[in-house]
Amino acid sequence: MEFTQEKIDSLTVNEVEIMKKIAEELNIKVPQVSAVISLVQEGCTIPFIARYRKEKHGSLDELQVRECDHLFTSYKNLEERRLEIVKGIFNQNKLTESLYNAAMGAKTLSELEDLWAPFKKKKKTRGMVAQEKGLEPLADAMYDLDDAALLEKAKEFIKTDNEDSALNVETSEDAIAGAKDIVAERVAQDSKNRETVHSLYMETGSIVTKGIVPDGQDAETVEKTSTYKMYWDYSEPLNQVKPHRILAINRAEREGALEVTISVDVDEAVKVIQKKYTINNKAFSEAIEDGVVRLLSPAVVREIRSDETDEADEHGIGIFSENLKNLLMTQPIKGSRVLGVDPGIRTGTKCAALDETGKYLGYFLIKQVADPEGSYKAINDAIDKYDIQVVAVGNGTGSQEVQAIVSKVISENYSDVMYTVVDESGASVYSASDIAREEFPELDLTIRGAISMGRRLQDPLAELVKIDPKAIGVGLYQHDVNQKKLSDTLDEVVGSVVNQVGVNLNTASASLLKYVSGINSSLAKKIVAYRDTNGKITSREDLKKVSGLGPKAFEQCAGFLKIPESSNPLDNTWVHPENYEVAKEVLPLVQKKEKISAELKKQLEEKYSVGETTINDIVEELAKPNRDPRDGYPAPIMQKGVLNFEDLKVGMKVTGKIKNVVDFGAFVDIGLHETGLIHISELSDSFVSDPMDVIKVGDVKEFTIIDLDTDRKRISLSLKSDAASRPAGGVSSGAKKKVVVVKKHSASGEKTSFDKNRKPRHEKQNFGSDDGMYYNPFAALLKK
Repeated sequence: MEFTQEKIDSLTVNEVEIMKKIAEELNIKVPQVSAVISLVQEGCTIPFIARYRKEKHGSLDELQVRECDHLFTSYKNLEERRLEIVKGIFNQNKLTESLYNAAMGAKTLSELEDLWAPFKKKKKTRGMVAQEKGLEPLADAMYDLDDAALLEKAKEFIKTDNEDSALNVETSEDAIAGAKDIVAERVAQDSKNRETVHSLYMETGSIVTKGIVPDGQDAETVEKTSTYKMYWDYSEPLNQVKPHRILAINRAEREGALEVTISVDVDEAVKVIQKKYTINNKAFSEAIEDGVVRLLSPAVVREIRSDETDEADEHGIGIFSENLKNLLMTQPIKGSRVLGVDPGIRTGTKCAALDETGKYLGYFLIKQVADPEGSYKAINDAIDKYDIQVVAVGNGTGSQEVQAIVSKVISENYSDVMYTVVDESGASVYSASDIAREEFPELDLTIRGAISMGRRLQDPLAELVKIDPKAIGVGLYQHDVNQKKLSDTLDEVVGSVVNQVGVNLNTASASLLKYVSGINSSLAKKIVAYRDTNGKITSREDLKKVSGLGPKAFEQCAGFLKIPESSNPLDNTWVHPENYEVAKEVLPLVQKKEKISAELKKQLEEKYSVGETTINDIVEELAKPNRDPRDGYPAPIMQKGVLNFEDLKVGMKVTGKIKNVVDFGAFVDIGLHETGLIHISELSDSFVSDPMDVIKVGDVKEFTIIDLDTDRKRISLSLKSDAASRPAGGVSSGAKKKVVVVKKHSASGEKTSFDKNRKPRHEKQNFGSDDGMYYNPFAALLKK
């Protein structure tokens, strides 16, 4: 094949082929992929495309829309890099048919980079040197000639009169050696050979780890105390090793605790590759062996190690993402006045009162250990003074003592007040952050921590978006995976949840607003500044007055921003402003619970250029406006009594909330500072291959304690039906301690932990009605 500048310049990325590949991979149609890519290139965000452009992409869900975008970017980058490498080799006058085919057939970026590596180095490969000596025709002949004929042919390539002595070929043996170098590189560059060796190694190879003992230290002691004890003398087949083990092994290798090798059968690889060729002479056989042993095998081992790490990263990031999503989707406790409590012993416990909207009301400090009676009185007075309905106690050091006092105050004085334990993960990060200083410049960071405890209960999503997701504590080896990819993915997860839930435009912080479709950090701050200067924003149209918020940004964000105070009730729904006229036409029929006829839908489609899917979405939203997607997720656990580690007994039943799901099981919050662990083998009576198949972050379940490590304060739990009967001695009396879960009060979607026989001081609160609406929100529109 002859390569000309014209042919090389004509090479371009075939986007249509990429879209076909994506469509096949996702089992959707090519026009759907094309529609998503076009919308993204127009500046549309993934949440906007998924919710408001269903007609264009055929009602793909958000995950499919996002995958289309990700895969297109990934595959396009691969193709662009492929062409860069082909052109780079051509520009060095070193592009051969073998290299071209290898580059065009490469399936991964690492395979392409291996091909490019020799050409970006100053040092030439042995094959390159042989080509410069003019030995490529002899390499071609090596495929067909027998030993004698090859030796005779080699004599034609003897040259000793070159000006550059490095290009001389002194003997026939030298000529054959150079030709072997060329063939070895061809063998190594062949993508089919690479696939063959890769498959062989994955089927038969193992990852092997050995512990490293520092000079002068005792091997037995180092092994016994090592965090990586299980990997001290460890081997596992490559096709069986779990992603979390790869992450652990990689970390240990970086820390110098383990020596890691990939054990493969290179001799078998040589035999397999040699069988693919017709071998007529010894030199050809040796060239193939050299190509496999010296070039191909090391490259494949590097690729396997890289692939294992990439897959482990993907897996770890995937687990983190799913856990984060479920955490952010935790049900809020709406309309409740909360006392946020940040426990501490040395500096005391900080308590902050918040009203129903999360507004800071006041603060006080208690010393629960040094002055339990004073602490009791302070909490009791605060509940009365601030009309507190729920106390949110952080689970940090000193939490148990605080819980004991709070529980006593409630049981002795308030039948309708409850408390819950809130996970403190990331609270200290928030307290010292710029965001916290901007929100409460006059308050000490310890007070900010208490406020965060309370707000996490009132609206977990609005509060947790202020914290770096990596600090929230729901990841798996999060500091060992690709940090940029992790950050990008977690940002996507937060953005997805924020746009799925929707945002109150007049109460949302800049930290929350920046995740809304079409709004970045700078624009979020401008919206808050406009709100501070001009007061509440009373309509979606007023958004256009915000500096920097142009037509495209308005299009992308308007539907996700809710304005309860607006005179137009549609501003507090998922109906996009571009479809308000459609909504007004179908509203009377929806209110009368009449079906929208096919004829009317057709008229609306023609009149407003909308599709049937959009009309159906509008009808569904008008029938049940402002549904909160978090309603289907578990609510916080409300407690009456206190549980201490010393109360726990093997066989005891405890109610707990899944805090973090990992490959080997899950960590469970049972209201103690100590977190319980349920191993994957204890999740169900039937076999579980993936914990996420049966549990998710936020799930509330009743567990059985099957083991207690009193020295290390470790709690082992089980969900198996026979768990209680396995331990000797039965269930202790401690199992009678009650833990109650918050229930829905009515069909309105409001949640309350309060009894029906509430104290008069709380009668001013309306917690919903049986029909799910306080009033008809569209009455004003219907009158027009």
